[in-house]
Amino acid sequence: MSRLQAEHLYKVFGRRPDQAVRKLESGTDREELRADGTTAAVIDASFTVEPGQIFVVMGLSGSGKSTLLRMLNGLLDPTAGRVLFDGQDLTALSPRELRKVRSSKISMVFQHFALFPHRSVLDNAAYGLAVQGVPRAEREKRAAEALEMTGLAGWEKSWPDELSGGMQQRVGLARALATDADLLLMDESFSALDPLIRREMQSQLLELQKRLKKTIVFITHDLNEAMRLGDRIAVMRDGKIVQQGTAEDILVRPANDYVASFIQDVDRSRVLTAGSIMEQPEKGRSDEELLAEAPATVSAETPIAELFTPCSTSGVAVAVTDAQGDVIGVVPRNRLLAALGEEPRIETVLPAPRDVKKVTAGA
Repeated sequence: MSRLQAEHLYKVFGRRPDQAVRKLESGTDREELRADGTTAAVIDASFTVEPGQIFVVMGLSGSGKSTLLRMLNGLLDPTAGRVLFDGQDLTALSPRELRKVRSSKISMVFQHFALFPHRSVLDNAAYGLAVQGVPRAEREKRAAEALEMTGLAGWEKSWPDELSGGMQQRVGLARALATDADLLLMDESFSALDPLIRREMQSQLLELQKRLKKTIVFITHDLNEAMRLGDRIAVMRDGKIVQQGTAEDILVRPANDYVASFIQDVDRSRVLTAGSIMEQPEKGRSDEELLAEAPATVSAETPIAELFTPCSTSGVAVAVTDAQGDVIGVVPRNRLLAALGEEPRIETVLPAPRDVKKVTAGA
């Protein structure tokens, strides 16, 4: 079972929102609705997030990504559609039931830290546990463990204004981790940081994810960040998801010119992997023969940026091996160079089937 499912979500602000949904379904343009004072912030968004996956929603300001995030944990009611979490329909819960789910199973990490200035770092990290009613001794222990995981051991008694921006964001992350929530929602969480600290936080999130295997929905406007963090990525434009896929999918097969314009400046060598460009080994040759000639062996997940040195020092292809050490492919030097210069191929992406629909009243 998928951990999180969004099924045909709409969010319309303004007059007669459910009527506006019907117009959108019949093909009315978003701009036509705006002329009547109605704003369609999210239009027919559907996706699934698997357990332990980082799902990144990427889009420019006004694309609807933050509105979409707030529907996932019930901060905003969908105008239409529903959200399922571990099979439970969150959009059908009472306010009290929804608050219980948010306090125990879903945590948010905000862009601007959202720390309490008159609480210590430890008390800030323990805040979600305090809301749950966890006894002080236990919540302080769990908060201290979360601070240690995020590199803030020794700062428990400090005040937020004594910390740098990056350290304050680590406190926000620790607060989310301390609750041991199943789902983390991260809304532009690193965008307020300078580039160096931002990359450090990305690295720390990836390291933590290796250990904790949380399910994460991460909102960003930065495609490089999306491609570095996301197991899967959804690209939004004007309230709609225009493409979903892995970083490689989006880089190699953009759905339209809009997506293609985003990927122009992406470092392909950091996104494409050995597995995506490898060729089949020569028939009739054994693993032993291929490995004896190869200057290096790599996994299918190795970024091609790490293949340049072995390819430059030998005319023999780099061998790609699986977890058992068997050769599953080879990357010759000419294939590596060709992959860097290949033009992306725009593909047509068909809309998701419209098998589930629930309209609710109100904006």
